[in-house]
Amino acid sequence: MLYLVIAICVILFLWWNSCLPFYKDRNKEELVSDESKCFSPECRSITYDRGRKRCVLMIHGYPTAPNMYAYTAKRLDEAGFDVFIPLIPTFGADPEEFKKTEFSQWYNYIDKYYMALRKRYAEIHVGGVSMGGAMTLRLAEEHSSTPLAMDSIFVISAPVAYNCLHLGVVTSWAGYLARTLGLFVKTFGLGIVDGRPDGDDGNEEWRGYKGVVIRHGLSLQTAFNRIRRDLGRISVPMFIMHDKNDRTVPYKNLDLIARGCGGNVKVRRDVEMDKKWKHSHHSLLMYHSVQEGYTDEIIAFLEKGGGR
Repeated sequence: MLYLVIAICVILFLWWNSCLPFYKDRNKEELVSDESKCFSPECRSITYDRGRKRCVLMIHGYPTAPNMYAYTAKRLDEAGFDVFIPLIPTFGADPEEFKKTEFSQWYNYIDKYYMALRKRYAEIHVGGVSMGGAMTLRLAEEHSSTPLAMDSIFVISAPVAYNCLHLGVVTSWAGYLARTLGLFVKTFGLGIVDGRPDGDDGNEEWRGYKGVVIRHGLSLQTAFNRIRRDLGRISVPMFIMHDKNDRTVPYKNLDLIARGCGGNVKVRRDVEMDKKWKHSHHSLLMYHSVQEGYTDEIIAFLEKGGGR
């Protein structure tokens, strides 16, 4: 009987921490942009607003800033697209402010930003890397088959599963303890990263935060699960890409997105960077060795109307 009780307790503990039953983002405050608070000018929004008829909205990842797309933004501008890469409020600012916010607030800010652009431009495309890719998927889920639908999306290194053993995805075993740890500890080693002197291949230009915010992890995991469940709602052309050796978001996520979105995936790119580089093979549009070729592919996809 004792062993049965222990087994039930273990199962409940794992279920509580991995499935996150009843978890909801608590902070509903609307975020307002104030880039004067940025710890570096390199964190600020990137905009090429030329008054053209078509544009690209790019969404940055977690926990970084728009500069991850500096090269691609310039190339898109040269190709004839207006480009908007907004800094999500509290990113790039005081870590004490950043840690108070959650995915639903970040997404709501981006959604409103997107809707304003959609009403302004005859043609609009949306894309992002990592969390930016996940947000792109959610925008497509919510706006596909409506008058606000985008013309296409491109999604790179995007997570739609965090720790899901039944799907063969484990990003961090520590994540199975996060909800319980969060009752006692809020952050681990949270701080600012203003460049990485020991980085290479463009990774040295990374700006954002180091450490762990448990609240963010739980918020993101809940959001990814929802996005994965709703992939079938997407009805716009898609370009998807992931590196096989990504050490931040498991490559298995590419298969999950492809299966969930079916025939809407017009271009699937399974890539594999040279392993000599000292980075995680994750922020693919930031790395000097591949950003030109990958950006060429994205522009070609967009120029064809998203592969329609």
